[in-house]
Amino acid sequence: MSKAVSRQDWEQRAAALQIQGQAFVAGQYQPAVSGETFDCISPIDGRVLAQIASCDQADADLAVANARAVFDSGVWSRKAPVQRKRIMQRFADLIEQHCEELALLETLDMGKPIGDSMAVDITGAARSIRWSAEAIDKVYDEVAPTAHDELGLITREPVGVVAAIVPWNFPLLMASWKLGPALATGNSVVLKPSEKSPLTAIRVAALAVEAGIPAGVLNVLPGYGHTVGKALALHMDVDTLVFTGSTRVAKQLMIYAGESNMKRVWLEAGGKSPNVVFADAPDLDAAAEAAASAIAYNQGEVCTAGSRLLVEESIREEFVGKVVEALKRSWAPGHPLDPNTSVGALVDTIQIETVLRYIDTGHADGATLKLGGKRVMEETGGLFVEPTVFDGVTNSMRIAREEIFGPVLSVIGFSSFDEAMQIANDTIYGLAAAVWTSDLSKAHRAARTLRAGSVWVNQYDGGDMTAPFGGFKQSGNGRDKSLHAFDKYTELKATWIKL
Repeated sequence: MSKAVSRQDWEQRAAALQIQGQAFVAGQYQPAVSGETFDCISPIDGRVLAQIASCDQADADLAVANARAVFDSGVWSRKAPVQRKRIMQRFADLIEQHCEELALLETLDMGKPIGDSMAVDITGAARSIRWSAEAIDKVYDEVAPTAHDELGLITREPVGVVAAIVPWNFPLLMASWKLGPALATGNSVVLKPSEKSPLTAIRVAALAVEAGIPAGVLNVLPGYGHTVGKALALHMDVDTLVFTGSTRVAKQLMIYAGESNMKRVWLEAGGKSPNVVFADAPDLDAAAEAAASAIAYNQGEVCTAGSRLLVEESIREEFVGKVVEALKRSWAPGHPLDPNTSVGALVDTIQIETVLRYIDTGHADGATLKLGGKRVMEETGGLFVEPTVFDGVTNSMRIAREEIFGPVLSVIGFSSFDEAMQIANDTIYGLAAAVWTSDLSKAHRAARTLRAGSVWVNQYDGGDMTAPFGGFKQSGNGRDKSLHAFDKYTELKATWIKL
């Protein structure tokens, strides 16, 4: 039986970690064309982890040109599906073999607990790549029903060069949701990680080449959104742009696409997800534990965070008490390298200031603070906020309408099914929702009424790689995960033959 890894063990491994901060273009690490860099600062204690290449237009031009040349060569785009599959399976294997290294990078870079980085982020990234790889030679094209003297073929072809802009909250996992289907379908990819958490994307690029993915197929450009991100979005030789992040940025990317070459744009944006608990929920204790996890997991920095807790009035006081106790019991902030920690640091000073401002707004708007509301562990130099619960919230308050991206829960009461559905849908977002009830008919009616891309019944955050993920309304378009994700990275071609 192996010895459990302690915080001290992780700290020793972190001290010995070699961190790469350069861009990855045409199969090799290189500085930004300008030579510019920026500091990668750990939110755990404020120390500088590395100098990161600050890429811009020149780097985007270089990476896209390499990606296009490799795509046109056919070395990957025309490789037999079974061969692409084997290489991507090796890529997934290498991610798993480097799990501890990648998990450390993830935790040091954005502050999440090391246990989550190991068990969820890196393991999930490998699983995502492997799932897409397994699908490569199992997806068939179509033959149209034609007259006897004609043949109609409907085939899928890779779109070409894909620019993928991914977020800082699940850096490698969200990147893998794009890389898996994009690479599986034969495209070349230019990956732009968030400047807040670029380390795992930079590292994994070398693993892709080691696995056998040809140089130039996967390029990684760290840098800021307003520089290299904008350059990719406006680039005339990028065929498809995929993005996960805020609704504000998603809207701007659509404008850039229209101003350039009408590149396809697929967006997974913000959320303000309702977690609806009816009085007939089968297990209020389980529902309370799930509600606590839904707002505190990953420090609340989750696009599907259950940030609006809608509770039937007849059980409201009792249920809110259970949620508060669950948060006290299991979700106190701690050092992210401690394996027992469940809530880590917020990603940077901008984010912690944003979260604290929203807490102030909740007070000012008249909501009742039930738990938390303060920054903690300041003596560490880290960026920690305790899980916060506001009761007496109305859906018109800012804390109920705007995405906070932190561990701040708004509790809203309702008295009927129709009122619950009206409140739940009264948002510009439509990413996810949950319903807790013992009534099967009510559950089905709610699932059909809720305007969200994912609806969970008697659980929160269910699903796996077989189920599509994406949003309604201003939560975006298109879907990650499942075979539906392949649609974003392929073009349909109809070939009609006279026999």
